[in-house]
Amino acid sequence: MTVNPTPALLASLYWITLIAVVVSSASGVLKAGFKQFDLFGVIIIAIATGLGGGSLRDMLLDRDVFWIRDQGFFIASLGSAIAIFIIARFTAISPRFFLVADAAGLATFGIAGTLVSLMVGAPWLVASFMGVMTGTMGGIFRDVLSNEPPVVFQSPLYATVSWGGSLMFIGLVYLDSDVTHAAVFSGLGIFIARLLAIRFNISLPRFRFRS
Repeated sequence: MTVNPTPALLASLYWITLIAVVVSSASGVLKAGFKQFDLFGVIIIAIATGLGGGSLRDMLLDRDVFWIRDQGFFIASLGSAIAIFIIARFTAISPRFFLVADAAGLATFGIAGTLVSLMVGAPWLVASFMGVMTGTMGGIFRDVLSNEPPVVFQSPLYATVSWGGSLMFIGLVYLDSDVTHAAVFSGLGIFIARLLAIRFNISLPRFRFRS
C-alpha cells in the first residue's frame, strides 16, 4: 500500500509536521520549566522533543532527516522554545497546558509518521507503528533527558491511542478517502482520545507478579 506524494499531499505533510514540531517543542519547554532548567537546557529539551521522533523515523526509513533537509523545522523548534521561555516569565501557564501540547504533538506526529511511511512504500502495519514511534519518541527523549520515567510507559492511554489513530488513518486511505481529510479526522481522534483518557484516567492493565 503506497500513497503517491502529490504536490498537494506534500504541502499537507509539511504543515502537519510544522505544527507537530511547534507543539511538541512547547511541551518540551514546559517539562524543562518544571525542572527549572536554564535557557540552554530548555532549548535542548525542546529540540529533542520536537525533532527526535521524526529523526528516528527518517533514519529507519533511509530518508534524509526532515529538519536537516529543511532547516525551517529546526528554526520552528528553536523559536517555539524561546517564545514559551519568554512568555512563561510574564504569564502564568497552567501545568495542564503541558498535557494539551503533548497530546497535540502525539496526534500530529503520529499521523505525519504514518503518512511518510506509506509514501515510501512501507507495509501498512509497519507504517502504523512508525506513526506510533514518531509520535512518542520525542516525548521519551524529553522525559529521559529530564530524568523522569517516560510518560508513555505509565500514563493513561498514550501510545495506544496513537496506534489506533494511525490504523484509522490507514483504513480511511485504503477506502479512498481524501488523504488530507483522513489525516485531520484521525489526528483529531488521537488528540481527543488522549485528553479523554487523561480526564477519566483510562489506562491499560499494568504488569503485576502474582502474590
